[in-house]
Amino acid sequence: MTRPAGRALAAAALAVLLAGCGGGAKSAGNAGNDVAASDRPGTTAPQAPTGAESPRPLERSVPVGLRIPAVGVDTPVMRLGLAADGTVQVPPVTDDDRAGWYRHSPTPGQVGPSVLLGHVTVGTHGDGVFRHLARLHRGDRIETRLENGAAAEFTVTAVRTVRKAEFPTDDVYGDVNRPELRLITCGGPRVGEEYRDNVIVFAALSATRPAPS
Repeated sequence: MTRPAGRALAAAALAVLLAGCGGGAKSAGNAGNDVAASDRPGTTAPQAPTGAESPRPLERSVPVGLRIPAVGVDTPVMRLGLAADGTVQVPPVTDDDRAGWYRHSPTPGQVGPSVLLGHVTVGTHGDGVFRHLARLHRGDRIETRLENGAAAEFTVTAVRTVRKAEFPTDDVYGDVNRPELRLITCGGPRVGEEYRDNVIVFAALSATRPAPS
């Protein structure tokens, strides 16, 4: 489960989370890619598909890889913490753009919401690793590879595009009683160097591969 202290830090930090998303280059074209209203959760966190027994949670192990077949993502994962000003770190703006895991959240497959961040654009380097995140739909698969050799597969339950000023901190970081995943990037129209919105993908654990014995 996420610790209350971690949620408090996240609440303060997310007011400016991914404010620039790398900025500088071309638009990633996320405007107009909002999912249908039926795919958006309401005021509570989205729920996993029913009708099947949930897989057992995994032991804690840092994520090292992320694969999202529906949008062509296959990326290493770096660790992210908090910057000196108290905001959530984002991956550096480089030509080998990677996703990052917020290390104050559970690791993928643990009980609780595991949070990964990525850029839409990376300055003069062009497209970011999460440039097509808003194109995901309910039922799409997300695969995470862990440092201990285990793997956790998640199924998308909802995709939301929200104004940054209205970021749903409780939905993203609030305690849940099962393993879930959150992917976050920028979206919506650009205003200067910044995007107006955040795109948030919610997913629930659907399968696991244990670490080698």
